[in-house]
Amino acid sequence: MLIVGEKINTGRPGIEGAIISRNVAHVQDLALRQKLCGADVLDLNCTTMRYREPEGLSWLVETVQTVVNEPVCLDSPNPVALEEALKVHRGRAFINAISAEDTRYRTLIPLVKEYRCKVIALCLDDRGVPETVDQEIAVANRLIERLTQDGVDVDDVYLDPLIRPVGQGEHLGNFSLEVIRRLRSEFPTMHIICGVSNISYSLPARALLNRTFLTLAISAGLDGAILDPENKSLMASLRAAEALLQKDPGFRRYVLAFREGQLT
Repeated sequence: MLIVGEKINTGRPGIEGAIISRNVAHVQDLALRQKLCGADVLDLNCTTMRYREPEGLSWLVETVQTVVNEPVCLDSPNPVALEEALKVHRGRAFINAISAEDTRYRTLIPLVKEYRCKVIALCLDDRGVPETVDQEIAVANRLIERLTQDGVDVDDVYLDPLIRPVGQGEHLGNFSLEVIRRLRSEFPTMHIICGVSNISYSLPARALLNRTFLTLAISAGLDGAILDPENKSLMASLRAAEALLQKDPGFRRYVLAFREGQLT
């Protein structure tokens, strides 16, 4: 299970100010905390900074990789910002996110190829958000074909079914889970990832909805999640789901989490 820490994002309080003031200690502390809580990759997003995004994203990469050795996930549709960040990145970065939208795809694929990036691939095309499961599977199929034709290894692709909040429609929880099940069935070797907290926007007790959805999504075939790794109850549910679904050989991660007092 790939865990992507979501907290270094200028949409969150205090992050944009920390980047503007070059508050190294604040950003590195947030990076290390997420890593210690189980994040495999850290998502870096400063899209709200607009014209200052290229310098902000490249600064974030250098600042975070000073204390975290692993690659990071560059969360931006801006090719200028991505290229500036990729120039200073150590190792193979993730790009979040390419899609089947023609302009976005043609803009980002040269960077993916040049820097051998792994990609989070949104199941979205120029017609907008798919309204049926069959439509979404068809978009995913076209996206996979296009990426592989461009030389991207299937193991470097994480399909994102674009989770929509159930507050926008009561059917959207079941819809998202069915998309994940179909993706897993029709593309069994592909990775599937999603932003967990998207499911609960505008509803109360969001943490409860998030961890319940995560458990159901893992059962449906999810093997990656963008989330808050410092949320102990969310991570405990993740570790329990992995243990129960034979996704944690020898219960290694579950037992380690227990020994570290993380199962609450």
